[in-house]
Amino acid sequence: MRIGLLGGSFNPIHIGHLMLASYMQQYVGFDEVWLMLSPLNPLKVDTADLIPDIRRLQMLDIAIGDAKGLVVNDIELSMPRPSYTINTLRYLSKKYQRHTFKLIIGSDNWKIFSQWKDSEEILDDYGVMVYPRPGYPLGTVYDDRVEIVKAPVTDISSTFIRQGIARGRDMRYFLPVGVYDYIKTNNLYGYKA
Repeated sequence: MRIGLLGGSFNPIHIGHLMLASYMQQYVGFDEVWLMLSPLNPLKVDTADLIPDIRRLQMLDIAIGDAKGLVVNDIELSMPRPSYTINTLRYLSKKYQRHTFKLIIGSDNWKIFSQWKDSEEILDDYGVMVYPRPGYPLGTVYDDRVEIVKAPVTDISSTFIRQGIARGRDMRYFLPVGVYDYIKTNNLYGYKA
């Protein structure tokens, strides 16, 4: 099977994440796209708004539901922290030897990809698909190990969602069905009834 790996803190998961994952699975040719919940991104300095792993995992499960071709993967929650993508890729390659894996990242992460642990090994052994993110133009990439995907672009971020909730905005239309109710029920991100 050909698997696309879309990692993130998903704090919270929003419709932009699902649009991208679904597009990559249906139009780019992956058998499945695995949404990899990251417990702690070593390149993110500010983690003050990061809610517990189990909450983010539950929201991912709600968001994916029974979607065909999209899979929630929580393997990084049981791995040493901080979470390095190369370690995850090595682990998955050993565990699922009949699968091939390719990393899916946004153009924002591509700009700092050289700072990732063993970034050259990731490119050599797995390859990377880069999708556009607003405010992070790609330009031309001269590297056969990198594929640029013209996936639909949406200017929605988890930060925008968290800030909206904290300010008392109704964010239900930016989140997958059920996730907004979960946030409200559990008073997450400063939600006040």
